[in-house]
Amino acid sequence: MQYKNLNIKWLGHSGFLINFNNLNIYIDPIKLSNSIEKADLILITHGHHDHFSIEDIKKIIKNNTKFIGPPEIISQTRFIGDVDFEVAEPGKDLKFNEISIKCIHAYNINKPFHSKGDSVRYLIDFDGTKIYHSGDTDIIPEMNNIQTNIAFLPVSGKFTMTANEAAKAAEIINPDFAIPIHWGTLIGTKENAEEFVKLCKEKKINAMIMEREN
Repeated sequence: MQYKNLNIKWLGHSGFLINFNNLNIYIDPIKLSNSIEKADLILITHGHHDHFSIEDIKKIIKNNTKFIGPPEIISQTRFIGDVDFEVAEPGKDLKFNEISIKCIHAYNINKPFHSKGDSVRYLIDFDGTKIYHSGDTDIIPEMNNIQTNIAFLPVSGKFTMTANEAAKAAEIINPDFAIPIHWGTLIGTKENAEEFVKLCKEKKINAMIMEREN
């Protein structure tokens, strides 16, 4: 998907590779092929195995890769090697080259899987083009303050929002494009993604299912 100054690839589940100014930025990469490009920046939303994979990070890391993630995964980075790790905590603003990154709370309202303070969402500003990656979350009050061009929203239910809830979140955020995530690999179905897109379009929100590239 080409959008303004970004080339965006969905890697399956909640994983993405974004190319910006010849930089490769990964978010929650799992189940990667062995031939995939090396990373300049890796962002991890939380430490659950479907978002943080040591095996896959080893495939893309290089000498000067920057690694950003919540405190819960710091101890596990010893299995990766000597990495340039920076802690992502809700309320923290980070910079990487021309990229600005806001770390925001991600949590469940009525489920026990993601407690407030353990996970983060990212609002990433690529020189004026903004991407919002929600991580694993429910509809939460903090969504009222999000302004973004593209929103990646989970649709599988159980651990995250359902397709219907995600469409309501898209209505709150009102991005240029809403993309369903957290489906098709470990949990969630294409039907969940299709339902999300249908509901978004009923609300006059542009939404699309991305094809997996990996």
